[in-house]
Formats: sequence, C-alpha cells, structure tokens
Amino acid sequence: MTGAHAHGVEDLCAAGTQLYERAVKEGRVRAEDAAPTPCLLDFGLLHPMVEDLDWLEPVSPALALRRLLRTSEDRIADERRRGERLTETFEPLLRIDARARETTATPTLTVLSGIERINAALNQALAEASRELLAIQPHTTHTHMTADRLAAALARDQLLLDRGGRIRTLYQHTLRHAPSVLARYEQLAGDVEARTLDEVTDRLLVVDRAVAFVPANADRSLALEVRNPALIAFFVTTFDRLWQLATPMYPEVVHRPSLNGVTPRQRAIAALLIEGHTDAVIAGRLGMNIRTARVHIAKLAATLGSQSRAQLGYLIGQSGILDREG
Repeated sequence: MTGAHAHGVEDLCAAGTQLYERAVKEGRVRAEDAAPTPCLLDFGLLHPMVEDLDWLEPVSPALALRRLLRTSEDRIADERRRGERLTETFEPLLRIDARARETTATPTLTVLSGIERINAALNQALAEASRELLAIQPHTTHTHMTADRLAAALARDQLLLDRGGRIRTLYQHTLRHAPSVLARYEQLAGDVEARTLDEVTDRLLVVDRAVAFVPANADRSLALEVRNPALIAFFVTTFDRLWQLATPMYPEVVHRPSLNGVTPRQRAIAALLIEGHTDAVIAGRLGMNIRTARVHIAKLAATLGSQSRAQLGYLIGQSGILDREG
C-alpha cells in the first residue's frame, strides 16, 4: 500500500482491526465506514456483499489467515527459486575466483602479535631467503635484545651468508663501539657490511626485497609483515639513500674527523640544539642516555666558549661547524 495509510497486513492498523472485529461480530459493516481503512479491502479481509454493494462482509479470519500464509509461502518459494538461479549463475564465477585466490593467497599486510610470533615469521622468511637482508637497527632495538636472542640472530644470519646471501646493516653512531655489535662482526663470516648514522629510522628488516618487517607499536609487541611490492620498493629506496649517507663501520672502519675541536657527535647534537630540542629529545634521537647527551652539550659549550644555552645556539650558528661535512 502507498500513502499515509501504507502498512503490511502483519501490521494491521488499529482502526482497521477494530472495524474488522466489528464486521466479524455483526456479519457486515457499511462501505462508507470502511472508507478510512482501505487496507481491509486491499488485504481481502472485507469484500462487497453481492446482494447490496453498500455493505461489506468479512472473510472468515481462519480463511483469511490460510490465504495470507499461502501467499507468504509462495513468495518465499519464489525467493528460494531466485536464489537457486543466482547460485547457478555465479557458480562458474566462484570457481574462477577460487583459483585466483589460490595463486594470490598471501596477504600483503599482516599484523604479528607477540615477540614469539614476530620472531617465528622473521625466522621463516630468513630460512627461505637466498639473496639479501637489509636491516636498520636503532640503539634501543639492539640494546634490549637478550643474549639468547642475539645468539639466535647470529646463527640465523650466518646461515643466510652460508647460502651466498649478503647482509647490510645500519646502526646509530652510538653503537660503533658497543661490545655486542663488535662481537657480532667478529663471528660472522661472509658478505656482511655495517655502517652508522647519527639518526636512523625505526627498526626495519627487508628480506630478499620480497618481505619486510616493521614495528606496529611503541613497545614492539606488534609488528607488520609487509609483502606489498610498492611498500617494499619504498623501504629499499629509503635504506639505499641512508646507506650512501652513512659512515662505514665494518669491514672498513672510517673515523669521522673533528672540526675545530668539535667531534662528529657534538656536531649532531649542535644540529638538534639549534632546532630547539630538549636534552631528552636529543638523547632519544641520537641513541644515548640523557646524562651522556648533557656531557656532550657541556663539552660543546666549553669548546665554543658559551656561557648559556641561548648563547650556545648563537655560537653554533657563527662557528660554521654545521656548514662543513665530516
């Protein structure tokens, strides 16, 4: 039904219900009384009397119910037949889609939860690798690894080298003399190199330029396993550009020179100081504790003859130490 009186038979309006009940009790009602409730005629609950068209008589409720239920059942049967026809139409398409899914079953992004699951996925990827591991290992990542995990990572990486693969790793400068890092390169044999920068990105591992692993939260209890080719290409490009800017650490050691008594580490601190960063931010960015950062800041101030933090920023700009490459 349409208009203001539109409703289904299962939601018979109050006026219609009352008039139909009256018709059942009295045997008939006047046609003019049913004018406000056309639903009763539409649903076949009332019909004109043959003897007098000015009167309407009710259909037996039992008969009306059976007829309406049969109509509903017919509609359900029609929908079932329609569903069967749709299934027949789409069945060959579903078979094609199933075959396509079999060939592209690996998701391009997977969230890995928990250190054990993350390590298992990384171990599997490296066990299947034959070409290359590109790694960015920030200070916090490396210093938080237990001795057992360091040993397991060493053994896993050596297997890749034994298969003819290569390993390239970027660290922060603060790890150039870390005992655990030095011990790693004393034990690895094969095509392995390491370089360092003042600052690096968060942890990144790219295996055979086919799969990458990156942290998905701050405490690294979640990680993303990435197999999307566009993202992999972006990660590799980022790594290559950082690699070109980095200072060789192993197997060739390049010592970064001091300029006018200012060490490379102090120059990195100076660059962050003139950007207005706090001691805590500087320490975090450069992979050192805040006490060490403050010691370097004090030494830098003494070298440049600064008496205050504000003056230090001015003297850094005047000294030209950030305009010269080391």
